[in-house]
Amino acid sequence: MIPRYALAATAVNLKLAKTILAAAVLGAVSLPTLAQERNPERNAYFGETHLHTSWSVDAWVMGNRLTGPEDALKYAQGQTIKHPLGFDIKIDTPLDFMGVTDHSEYVGVTREANTPGSYVSKLPEAQPMIMKDPNSSAEQNQVFSYLLKLAAGPPVKAFMNPKVTSTVWKSNVKIADENNHPGKFTAFCSYEWTSMPGQRNLHRNVFFRACDKVPDYPFSALDSSRPTDLWNWMDAQRKAGNELLAISHNANVSDGWMYPLDTDNTTGRPIDAAWAAARDRNERLIEIKQGKGQSETHPLLSPTDEFANYELFQAILGQPANVGRIDHITGSFARQALKDGIAMQDVRGYNPYKLGMAGGSDSHNSASPYRQDNFFGLHADADGSVERRFAGVLIGGTMDVRLENPGGLTGVWAEENTRASLWDAMYRKETFGVSGPHIKVRFFGGWGFNKDIVNAGDWVKQSYADGVPMGADLRPMPSGGKGTAPTFIVWAVKDPTSANLDRIQVIKGWTQNSQSFEKIYDVAWSGDRQPDKWTRRVPAIQSTVDIEKATYTNSVGSVELKGVWTDPEFDASLHAFYYARVLEIPTPRWTLIQAVKSGLPPPDVVPLSGQERAWTSPIWYTPSAEARKNAPAGTTVADLKKKGAAALTDAQLNALIVGKAHWLRNNVTGEQFWQSFTAEGHTTLFRIGTDAPVPSGYGNVERDGYQGTTSPYKIEDGKLITFVSQDPYALTFYKLGDTTYAARSNEFGYANYEIVPDPKFAINPLTEVINRFSTNLGLTEQQRQQVVPILKEEIKQLEALKKDASLSGVRKVERVREIGNSIDEKLKPLINREQEQKFQALREELRKRFVEKVASEAKEKVEVDVRSWFTEKSVK
Repeated sequence: MIPRYALAATAVNLKLAKTILAAAVLGAVSLPTLAQERNPERNAYFGETHLHTSWSVDAWVMGNRLTGPEDALKYAQGQTIKHPLGFDIKIDTPLDFMGVTDHSEYVGVTREANTPGSYVSKLPEAQPMIMKDPNSSAEQNQVFSYLLKLAAGPPVKAFMNPKVTSTVWKSNVKIADENNHPGKFTAFCSYEWTSMPGQRNLHRNVFFRACDKVPDYPFSALDSSRPTDLWNWMDAQRKAGNELLAISHNANVSDGWMYPLDTDNTTGRPIDAAWAAARDRNERLIEIKQGKGQSETHPLLSPTDEFANYELFQAILGQPANVGRIDHITGSFARQALKDGIAMQDVRGYNPYKLGMAGGSDSHNSASPYRQDNFFGLHADADGSVERRFAGVLIGGTMDVRLENPGGLTGVWAEENTRASLWDAMYRKETFGVSGPHIKVRFFGGWGFNKDIVNAGDWVKQSYADGVPMGADLRPMPSGGKGTAPTFIVWAVKDPTSANLDRIQVIKGWTQNSQSFEKIYDVAWSGDRQPDKWTRRVPAIQSTVDIEKATYTNSVGSVELKGVWTDPEFDASLHAFYYARVLEIPTPRWTLIQAVKSGLPPPDVVPLSGQERAWTSPIWYTPSAEARKNAPAGTTVADLKKKGAAALTDAQLNALIVGKAHWLRNNVTGEQFWQSFTAEGHTTLFRIGTDAPVPSGYGNVERDGYQGTTSPYKIEDGKLITFVSQDPYALTFYKLGDTTYAARSNEFGYANYEIVPDPKFAINPLTEVINRFSTNLGLTEQQRQQVVPILKEEIKQLEALKKDASLSGVRKVERVREIGNSIDEKLKPLINREQEQKFQALREELRKRFVEKVASEAKEKVEVDVRSWFTEKSVK
């Protein structure tokens, strides 16, 4: 049976697909050549926000010497241009807008250095850029490495002379203006700020709202490689009346520096409210996917996400082949940054990571294919032929071109196709990223959407009126809305030239006591598939990919998917975010398509097929001050220290940990697990199931415990340090009386863990109690779905009450009665008389044990007949 919180997809008859796709209500066909009237309900526009031409120094080195910004803008509008190798290339579906983002650092310098007689070619600093044989791979790599060193080193003043920088930038602005056609096609004034400290990718693409007030030349990483200095310059531009925003990209190859938690690695400055505000004010979007992989998430960061293993690309760009470094995972992906952001908001009062979604290609060919069946490489000579692509050419020594993909695009919901309207939509984050195909997706959040709203003719108008779109904050919960949960509208339509849709998912992230969590819900899907009884996940769709022919068919999937979904596990006291992800059915990857066409074996380092997708910007929920009063209380390190707790020393930790094993309880979730530490320095966690709520930063502990896979640990500076991949997580242990607590380094000062006596049951004690209730009461599946959340609510309230040190034992007993009466009212209509009698006996036994423990701990004698507490409102 389909759960109440998920709506099966509304599948559109495939025979009517062509007619429906042409209909204005779906608006799936992008028509950049036709001017459109201003639409208050907003249109979806697709564009490129990350592209390089021969004016970028590295593009020139790699062989793009034929085409510049003007050619790129012509290509985006559907015209044929030349690939750097000389053959014709044309886009499958023209775009609505483009911002050419050539590197601002030494922009045009390589071209000018290799132009005999030019001003730059005569400079001593330019001589290492001059190639005697432009077709030599050895010379290309040599110059490429030199350029990377330039980007990471002190600026070369000769190349910053206005004779170079101002002239090139003014030409760029002129070309954008000449190709800007309001209502038909938008050409932005934009560039890339290319910071590479220690070969870590901290790049940002900067977009100006208008081109009439742009500076004489852009702020580049030669001026400063620190993002904070870029933000300061942007703030100054904004004060001068020049609106602009930045889009960060390739966080996946930032070596963990893109999303810091405590310290800005480029300055050594602590992350604080001013830093967070500056980032949020200037960096509105992140590039979720491009030619060098996706930056949404990683399987070790999202082990329960079955679709996380998509277009992964890990590298240190330009790293010499003999240097042993591996790109860090933590701090390099957007979903974890979104989770960390709300945790920081909860604990510290600011969120630097309220990120909207965008997509780009990062092609250096003045053009990108965006489609698997039209892939012609991204880096000129380096990957311009199938032979070179399949050989696994290593660009700059580390970039394996077999891992490349055709690049993504940015989708924008705007009133009209103009610079101002598109930029305003980007700034308010009403954007979505797509992996290439023009998948349209809408996502609205509110508090009272009717489940049938998506069938109304004016559903978009209603959604804007009664809710908020992607990129926004949910409006405050209605007064008196206790028990209310947010409702979300999801809608997606396929690209008419691409594959059908498999499903729409909602990815939720939330935080409690500084721990962050995520969960993925299938909310609309094609066909008659039924969610798994236990996991509620929808099975994989049938793959129609023919491996021998590298083809697929649209015999499965849907043209359109839509639904209304309510969060079934909403807690009004906790910060949360939600975003939608749309998946196409499986299709062949470019590597398989070109293998079949060429007769070469496909590369074995990448999958043969994949599922193209779209990601919306999130919608955030912030609890009110009143709602926060109901948040479960946690224990902080400061709390422990006030009570006299002391941190364990290295010697004490060695005695406690090395060669030992302990049961620990996560006091946020109630989950308990067994962790063993060998004398040789290896550890793993056992007794963690696939459904256990595991906080961020643990890797795939369910898999590792099942397989007995270990990871290293060490004791250093009073901390137990464990690792997920190579990323360290430190635990500091505190002794208070007979109890040992632990605080984890990524949990912002909370001591959420406790060493506990060996338990009788391996599973969460709360789960054991719930299972006992369900079994003894003989609950049906439907009853279980309704009753179990209520029982969980009662037990959580009792556990929170037990930890509340502000109440006396007598007052706690009174609160037990109040909680019980409230729960009874909710259960009353859900169980029959026989179940009621069993329930009374079970829950009174549980509450009696609780009261006895409270009385014992408080050293107060509580003389009371437990059954008499509930005579007023017992379930009947």
